[in-house]
Amino acid sequence: MNKAITEGLVLMPPAFAAGLNVWSSGDGTPGSATYDGAPNAAIATADQDFGDCLELQKNAEPQKVRYMGQTPIQPGCYLRVTARVKAISGNLPNVRIAAFALNGAGNHVNGLVEIGPETTLTAYGEVVEVSAIIGSGNRGGVDMVWGTGVQNAHVGLDLTGNNGGVVRIDDLIVEDVTSVFLRDYLDWVDVRDYGAIGDGVTDDAAAFNAADAAANGRSVLVPAGTFHLGADVTFTNKVRFEGTVTMPTANRLTLVKNYELNSYVDAFGDELEAFKRAVAVLFNFSDHDSLDLNGRQVDITEPIDVQAAVGNKTTFSNRRVIRNGIISASASSNWDTDQVTSQATYAVSSNTTLTNVTNVANIQVGSLVEGLGVGREVYVRSKNVGAGTITLSQPLFDAVGTQTYTFKRFKYLLDFSGWDDLDRFVLADLDLRCAGQCSGVLIPPQGIIFTIRDCFFTGPKDRGISSHGNGCQGMQVDRCQFLSNEQAANVQDRVSIAMNCNANDVKIRDNRVVRFKHFAIIAGTGNIVSANHFFQGDATSQGLRDAGMVLTRTNVKSTLTANYIDNCWVEWTNEHDSAPEHSSESSFGALTLVGNIFFISNAAPWTRCFVIKPVGPGHFIHGLNVTGNTFKSSDGAIERVESVDTTFADLDYGRFRNVQWENNTYTGVTAFTGSPVMVQFDQSTNASTWNCDFSTYLPFGGRARNVDGFVAEGQIQNASNQRVTAMPYVQVEQGTNRNQINLVWPEACRGRVHVTGRVDNFI
Repeated sequence: MNKAITEGLVLMPPAFAAGLNVWSSGDGTPGSATYDGAPNAAIATADQDFGDCLELQKNAEPQKVRYMGQTPIQPGCYLRVTARVKAISGNLPNVRIAAFALNGAGNHVNGLVEIGPETTLTAYGEVVEVSAIIGSGNRGGVDMVWGTGVQNAHVGLDLTGNNGGVVRIDDLIVEDVTSVFLRDYLDWVDVRDYGAIGDGVTDDAAAFNAADAAANGRSVLVPAGTFHLGADVTFTNKVRFEGTVTMPTANRLTLVKNYELNSYVDAFGDELEAFKRAVAVLFNFSDHDSLDLNGRQVDITEPIDVQAAVGNKTTFSNRRVIRNGIISASASSNWDTDQVTSQATYAVSSNTTLTNVTNVANIQVGSLVEGLGVGREVYVRSKNVGAGTITLSQPLFDAVGTQTYTFKRFKYLLDFSGWDDLDRFVLADLDLRCAGQCSGVLIPPQGIIFTIRDCFFTGPKDRGISSHGNGCQGMQVDRCQFLSNEQAANVQDRVSIAMNCNANDVKIRDNRVVRFKHFAIIAGTGNIVSANHFFQGDATSQGLRDAGMVLTRTNVKSTLTANYIDNCWVEWTNEHDSAPEHSSESSFGALTLVGNIFFISNAAPWTRCFVIKPVGPGHFIHGLNVTGNTFKSSDGAIERVESVDTTFADLDYGRFRNVQWENNTYTGVTAFTGSPVMVQFDQSTNASTWNCDFSTYLPFGGRARNVDGFVAEGQIQNASNQRVTAMPYVQVEQGTNRNQINLVWPEACRGRVHVTGRVDNFI
C-alpha cells in the first residue's frame, strides 16, 4: 500500500531548482534562515549526474538542509528519505539523512532519534546515495522510530566533519515503503506501528489501544517480544499473540473477539496467570457470559482465590460460566490443611455465634469446626477479630458453655469464599482433578443458584463441594461424577465428603458418587434429590456401612426420588438444632422417598437403608412417605431396612402422624415393614380375644396405633363348629411395647383373618 497513491498524500519536497527559499539551513521551521541568496549555496545547472542540483559549501557543523514544508507522518506508514551526493572540492564531509519531528500543534517532539546512518565521502565526483527510514514502529530497518506522537516532519540531510568542502546534492526523494514491513497489510495491523516497543518496561497500553482502533475489523498482531501494559487494554478486534504481555494485577486485558483461555495463555505465557486474567475479565465485561477453557489442562500448585483474581468486586449477580477444561492440582505444600485449636464459648441465645474466641485472628473463614456437640459440616462463615467472635454456618446441638474447638481449613482448587455475594454462577464440563492433594470447590458465603453441572470431582482429599454459608441457596448439582480418593479404604476409615449445603431449595440430580464417607450433608429444606447413584461399600466381608445422605432438619420438606442408594443409608437427624429437644416446632416430617433402589451387599446384618437419629427427646414422625422403593440385600440378609438411632434420644412413637410406608419390595431382608400393612393371623384354638402381633411389620418397631380393616379368610367357627357371624371389635396398642392389636369376639372362636394395621394416626 502506498499512501501517496491511495490517499493522495504529498510526500516529495520540490526540486532545488524551484527555489532555495523553501530550503532552510536550520530545522526548517518558519522563520529559520534559508539558502535563498546564501553565499555558500547556489543552483548548479546541467550537472552530468544530477542535472539541475544544489551546490553547497560546508561552513557549519553540522551543515543542515531542511525542507520548510511539512511531510506527513502517520502511524503504520513508513517513509524512506533518499539523497544522492558527490564531493566537488575541498575537505570531504560525511553525509546523513536528517529530519525535525513535529506534533499536531507544530511543536518539536523531543527525545527522538532524528538522524540516519552516516556515510563518508571518499573521492571527488563519486556519486554516493544515503537514505533512512522514518516510521512509528520499532521494526527492523527503521532508523527513526517516532511512535504515534509525531504528525509531521521537516526532512533533509546533514553534512558533518571538516568545513570547507563543496558538494552537489540531487533532489531529495521521499517514498512510502510501508509494504516492505507489512506483508499482508489488509489482514492485520501490528502494534509496533502504533508505538509499541516490546521491551517489557515501556508502557505499550496506548499503542495497543491505538492499534485496535485502527484495525477496524482486521486482526491485530502482537509480535515477538514482551509488552508491558500499564493500563486496561480492550481489543474489539481479533488479536494474535506471538509475543507476551505483562500488566499490573489491577488492570485487565479484554479480548472481545477471542475471549477464551487459549488466547490468554498466548498473551501471558502461563496457564494459571492466563486463567486468573480471563476470570477477571469475565466479571468485568458484559459481552461474554462464559469463559471457555478450550479443553486445556491448567496445572496449579495453590488454591485459586476467584475473588482475588477479579479484585475489584465482592458482589456479582449476573450469570457467569467457566466451562470445558481441566483444573489439576500438582503436589505442593500449599495444599496442606491449616489447623487451629481455640477456646470459645457457646450459648443457645445466639446459636450461630462463638464468643470469647482465643486466637481468633488465626482462624480462617471457611474452616470446618470440630468439638463436642458440633454437628457434621459446620463451618466458619465469618469472624470479627476485634470482638473475638465467630459466626457459624449452623447452630451446635449440645455445646453450651466453654470448650476447646478445632478449626480445619481445607484448601480448594476453586475458592469463592472471598465473595460477599455471588449469584447465578455456573461451573460446567470441568474435570476438577484434586489428585488427593486438595478439595474441589468452596462456594461463596452468600448467593443464589450456584450451579455445577457435568463436572468430574476426581480424588478430593477432604471435600468435593463445601458450603460455609448460604451461597448454596437454590444450588443445582447436576450430572456430576464424584470419585473418591479413598476407593481402597474401608468405610469406617474414610473421611472425605462429596458435598454439603446449608440453605434451602437445593437440587441434586443425576450424579454418580463413588466411595466417600458421605455423599451429601443437607442442612436446608425444600430439596429435590433425584436419579443419583451413590455407593459406599468396600471389600470387607460383613463390612460396616455409613450414611450416604444426611438430612439435618426435622421438617425437611424434601423428596428423594429414583436414586440408586448403594451400600449406605439415608439418615435423618436434627444435629443442627441448638435446642434439639422437641418443644413447639414441627418434628420429623415432610419427607418423601419414592421409587428409589436401596442395595446392600456383603454387609453386617444390622445395616439399614433408612435411619432416623434424633439428638433430643420428644420428637416423632409427622409426614413421611416411603413408597415404591426396592430394598435388596445380597451376600447375606439384613435384619430390616429402617431403624431409629437412639444414641442421643428415641422417638415418641405415640405421636406418629401421617406415615405412608407401602408398595415397597424386599429381597434379602428379614423383616418386611409397612404402614398400612396387612398381616395374616391364624387362631388355631378357640378364644374370644385374638392377639395379633405387628412388632415385626411396623416401621421403626412403632406402635400399632390404628386398624384400617380386617377380613376373614374362610369361616370363623366356634367350639361347636358353627359359623360365627358377629363382628369383633379391636383394641390397639396392646402388649408391653404397644405393637399388638387385639380382636375381641363375642364368643370364643377360631379361624384366619387378614388385619391391616397402621403405625400412625392421620391427624
